Amino acid sequence: MTNTFSTAVKKETAVLVALINQTQPAFKVKEYLDELAFLAETSGALTLKRFTQKLEKPDVAYFVGKGKLEEIRKYVLEHQVDMVIFDDDLTPSQVRNLERELQCKILDRSLLILNIFSIRAQTAQAKAQVELAQYQYLLPRLTKMWSHLSKQKGGIGMRGPGEKELETDRRIVRDKIALFNKKLEKIDKQSATRRKAREKVVRVALVGYTNVGKSTLMQLLSKSDVFAENKLFATVDSTVRKVVIQQIPFLLTDTVGFIRKLPHALIECFKSTLDEIREADILLHVVDVSHPSFEEQINVVNATLADIDSADKPTIMVFNKIDQLMQHNGHTLNGHAHEEEVDYHPPLTLEQLEATYMGNGHHDAVFVSAAKKINMDKLKEALYEKVSDKYFTIYPNYKKTWAYY
Repeated sequence: MTNTFSTAVKKETAVLVALINQTQPAFKVKEYLDELAFLAETSGALTLKRFTQKLEKPDVAYFVGKGKLEEIRKYVLEHQVDMVIFDDDLTPSQVRNLERELQCKILDRSLLILNIFSIRAQTAQAKAQVELAQYQYLLPRLTKMWSHLSKQKGGIGMRGPGEKELETDRRIVRDKIALFNKKLEKIDKQSATRRKAREKVVRVALVGYTNVGKSTLMQLLSKSDVFAENKLFATVDSTVRKVVIQQIPFLLTDTVGFIRKLPHALIECFKSTLDEIREADILLHVVDVSHPSFEEQINVVNATLADIDSADKPTIMVFNKIDQLMQHNGHTLNGHAHEEEVDYHPPLTLEQLEATYMGNGHHDAVFVSAAKKINMDKLKEALYEKVSDKYFTIYPNYKKTWAYY
């Protein structure tokens, strides 16, 4: 009898923790934990349970109260949980205390996002940016416990600097940060030179919350093989493609998706990606209109655009994934809601969607489904109008003698 052995890699298990308070009511915390679970799934972890506690502000020592901590500890021990993930950033002392009490890996939202970025980064620039952010995150958190954890099998939260035994002290980590800053400074200069060469070309940037369908739209508009996947942060590196609509050429850039509580270290170190947005002439703000919190996601994106002085650029609002509303307008989170959580209503037509406050409230709004290729001609028409206006400003000797048809 031949022995067979499974080569499947066992998923790491996780429990999620969040606080309910005046700024984060229970219904919001549920949405945030849905997103955190999707982040964990994107990292390759299996979420076993969620813990919430009503607490006006995080406990200084343990983030949660001692009673809730004991409840989490019992569950972690009983089910041999690999990690506990908190929806907010933890202080270095909270991490040390929680590691000591729970005897497993402790991750906060920022570290989980950093882990996904480390998996997704493909180019030398993106890899350097992520590693810089990891070292910046690691610096105030250097402890013996980190060294102990790094000897384990690795996994989520242990990539990059955390994967090695942490014999590095603060001086060495600071040296690494300085080294990556110099490396990125050189890469930024090269990127700036490339962008300068595009000054005579109209530039359009796709922006939006993560996993709203930007890369799928990029594929359709540029007719190129751009990576797209139903996971958070499928795109970390900015991708630029030349597109021509009715004889008008322009450059289309796919950028990293925004997210609630995006780590400041990542915002800072992904300067070159954000520069693609800063220097764009036109923005395509892509929205997953089927998401229950799409309005909040719009606000997150608009706030980030304001932070990088790009909120006033000519913008087309692209309400994507309308096929899910045309089937039903009950809400799911990226297909992860249970059947009993969805309220079904009669399907909406394209005309009904365009007549909503979303269509009336935005001067340039287009409703599409990139996955089903619905209403893409309308998007191309709106894009042509914006791009051609800018194109004939750059080249005034050309006359706008033709129109989109």
